[in-house]
Amino acid sequence: MKSDEPHDATRREALQRLLVLAPVLACGFGTAADVTASLASDDISLPARKLHFSSLVIDTHADTTQRFLGGQFAADGGFRSGLKFDFAARDARGSIDIPRMREGGLGAIFFSIWIPSKIKGPPAVARALEQIAAVHEQVRRYPADLAFATTAGEIRAAHAQHKIAALIGIEGGHMINSDLGVLRHFAALGARYMTLTHTGNVEWADSSGAAPVHHGLTPFGREVIHEMNRLGMMVDISHVSDKTFYDVLAIGEAPLLASHSSCRAICDASRNMSDDMIKALAAKGGVIQINYHVAFLSQEFRDAEKKDPLINKAIEAEVLKLCGDNEACELIEGDRLTRESVERGKLPRVDWSKIVEHIDHAVQLVGAEHVGLGSDFDGANMPYGMEDATQLPKITEALLRKGYSEDDVKKILGENTLRVMAEVERTGRALTAAPQ
Repeated sequence: MKSDEPHDATRREALQRLLVLAPVLACGFGTAADVTASLASDDISLPARKLHFSSLVIDTHADTTQRFLGGQFAADGGFRSGLKFDFAARDARGSIDIPRMREGGLGAIFFSIWIPSKIKGPPAVARALEQIAAVHEQVRRYPADLAFATTAGEIRAAHAQHKIAALIGIEGGHMINSDLGVLRHFAALGARYMTLTHTGNVEWADSSGAAPVHHGLTPFGREVIHEMNRLGMMVDISHVSDKTFYDVLAIGEAPLLASHSSCRAICDASRNMSDDMIKALAAKGGVIQINYHVAFLSQEFRDAEKKDPLINKAIEAEVLKLCGDNEACELIEGDRLTRESVERGKLPRVDWSKIVEHIDHAVQLVGAEHVGLGSDFDGANMPYGMEDATQLPKITEALLRKGYSEDDVKKILGENTLRVMAEVERTGRALTAAPQ
């Protein structure tokens, strides 16, 4: 995934997104693990399968877009810039493709538009537009499987047609180049949320991954929030500083989304949300979409990383040698090399049951109406047992085993996301109709 820290070089930021988060490791396994640790794909009960595959399962954050831009792994395992990733074929690498989404019952996915936060100005805008076009191209190429969606209603319509809804989220406000016209253009091209910052501060808001400069939102940042509300775009507060979060909460006119964040009470990462933040988010109708990245699930890993930073430095050097500056390759190879470190005993192991622990913690705080799924597939290190989208039914099975009602499971799988989208859309229509 993307780094918690700002970096001096663009390449280092791209590598670190996977490595600083790079933890296929373990936080102690609590109650969730007791229920789920040994659960395998073939252990999914008939009731869980029926519930899962009749639900609308939505993932609000995947970085698969990087794979659409060119380059692919050859049969010998080497990365070749001249090869192309075939989204319609089951791939041996990464986490997301059409066959695996089908197998895992994933009904809608937000493709992240991401570039390193050190890239600013017109180059940032141009690269964002290239990625948006790449998402649209996949939908054009595979119309039997994918349908582009911009509203909750369009997601439901795609699901009724047995298609996977493809959506777009902009991950980092640096890509609008401090220009509301660019924001409007992204919205017109179908972007339905924007993460206000990535790991670095932007000109109008502070990030959780950098020292504060603005102490929250600037006056222009407040204009961005108002315009997003008017456009019917969800305001995504993953990655932002705590002060930025509270500033947005105070002025926003629609529920907020944390597209890929987990619980700070379990794993003390600044990218995660504190209990008070989760409660404040929910009080205004928002949803926290739990991130599967092991460094956000596991305190044990974060401690291990600090204790021996040379492990990640070695991984980073090897990734650079294998991938050059191809970000998709860097992310996937970083995950593979981190797992090798785990298997050699250099790093602790994290099990997928930690996802359920974070879900359950948030539900105990604010209820099942305010929790969802934001995997960070293809942009982070996945825990053991949740390597790709085929493993998603395990979450449904685990929640049922813990005593969750079918209605609450459906909310967590996707209905909460649809509710927030619909409320944001209503706010946008009301603001657009109001006298200026």
